[in-house]
Amino acid sequence: MIRPITVGVDGTPESKAAAAWAGREAVRRDLPLRIVHAWQWQPTTDIAIAADQDTQAGWARDLVRDAERTVTERHPALTVTAGILDGGAVESLVAAAAEAETLVLGSRGHGAIVGFLLGSVGQQVLAETERPVVLVRSDDHPEAEAGGREIVVGQHGDPDDSSAALGFAFATAAARGAGLRAVRAWNLPPVFAYSPGSMRLADQAGGLEPYEKEALREALRPWRERFPEVPVTEHVEIGSAAQVLLTVAGRAQLMVAGRRAHRRAVGSRIGSVAHALVHHAPCPVAVVPPS
Repeated sequence: MIRPITVGVDGTPESKAAAAWAGREAVRRDLPLRIVHAWQWQPTTDIAIAADQDTQAGWARDLVRDAERTVTERHPALTVTAGILDGGAVESLVAAAAEAETLVLGSRGHGAIVGFLLGSVGQQVLAETERPVVLVRSDDHPEAEAGGREIVVGQHGDPDDSSAALGFAFATAAARGAGLRAVRAWNLPPVFAYSPGSMRLADQAGGLEPYEKEALREALRPWRERFPEVPVTEHVEIGSAAQVLLTVAGRAQLMVAGRRAHRRAVGSRIGSVAHALVHHAPCPVAVVPPS
């Protein structure tokens, strides 16, 4: 089954940028594009926006038609479908993502310092979907995908821990003819974390930093073999993962992070590294669930 690139739109500048990004990605991947808007009848007593059900439904239809027309004008050969999802936004978008190669959403940007403001819908979708989700800022533009900018991906733990994120990043780099920067951050372990086994492995590698470099090299090996055309820069640096990734975000056309979903009674969380990138990276961010 051919999965489309699916983008959720709501008429905001952020979602318009997301639709433009999704259109370009669908063309690169030779995939169809699906444009969706989650809408549910919401009676309101606000006189300024009061409208009956048929009128609100008409607004929703116009919204997706406008998005479809804009993308089709830019990419006449692209197969585009558009429609209304009937139901709650989170449930509808998670269901749409399940049928997609990638789900693309807009994210409200407030500058490099404040970073992204991701609404509750976006946060829940990120935590609950089993497909990659890309967040796009309103100021994103095609030129940011050129000029030697890289696909940047974080790698941590054993090879299996980051395999889904690495696979997504390599496939994206291959489709764009871009270079890839694989980043592995590390910290000196506290005294109580030392163990004879871990220290023996580090000693065999020649020290902690060479050990981390070898761990990254091992995680990348199968993907480099699968995508030999993708030039790879191996980046190992001491520091927190979020901090190290954000220091190289300025050279990225896309940041890719694996998701570590933590389900709690009050909701789901996506993990501190993905959370930091979504809120502070100046470029689109892909959050990839474990495979």
